[in-house]
Amino acid sequence: MIPARLALTLATLALAAPAFAEGDPVKGEKEFGKCKSCHTVEAADGTVIAKGGKTGPNLYGVIGRAAGSTDFKYGASLKAAGEKGLVWDAASFVDYTVDPNAFLKTYLADDKAKSNMTFKMKKGGEDIAAWLVSVAPAN
Repeated sequence: MIPARLALTLATLALAAPAFAEGDPVKGEKEFGKCKSCHTVEAADGTVIAKGGKTGPNLYGVIGRAAGSTDFKYGASLKAAGEKGLVWDAASFVDYTVDPNAFLKTYLADDKAKSNMTFKMKKGGEDIAAWLVSVAPAN
């Protein structure tokens, strides 16, 4: 039997684990190469963390942010998902990157929903999410 103090310590450590525990941020930084033709990661103060394209939104601080809520021309479906309450976490980010259209159709319960993102990432999304969390602003 585990002593109560040890059990409490283990529970506290489990709750304090980083949000990116499922992915590897080092691998994610490398995997982001697949994303940078469309996306950049740039802090609000102008610090460029990963130089990339501007056809997709800046992904700085995306994990924990409401979908479609930054200064970017999002498609109607992604804005609707944000209005419905979608806040990106690692799991939803990964699900979205696997198949953006299918994700939005399911989330919005709308067979006509579509994403402007056409790229599908079959693997590595959890690592990219972990890396994005690791470079995000402190809350």
